[in-house]
Amino acid sequence: MSNRSVADLKIGEKAVIKSFSDQWMSLKLLEMGCLPGIEVCLHCKAPLGDPICLNVSGYCLSMRKAEAATILVE
Repeated sequence: MSNRSVADLKIGEKAVIKSFSDQWMSLKLLEMGCLPGIEVCLHCKAPLGDPICLNVSGYCLSMRKAEAATILVE
């Protein structure tokens, strides 16, 4: 499970952000509150699986699955 990302989570599953695989995307995600050490929970997915909705720091954050795949978790 060393390369697990937010895109791999199942609905209701929680994980802690470890790092990011894309430096450019990480700046955008950091500004939205996705900080290393923060717990995230997959709230729901669109009917076709993209986009997804995460609970991050008390609010819901929607993002594309490709963006979520750059957030590495433990």
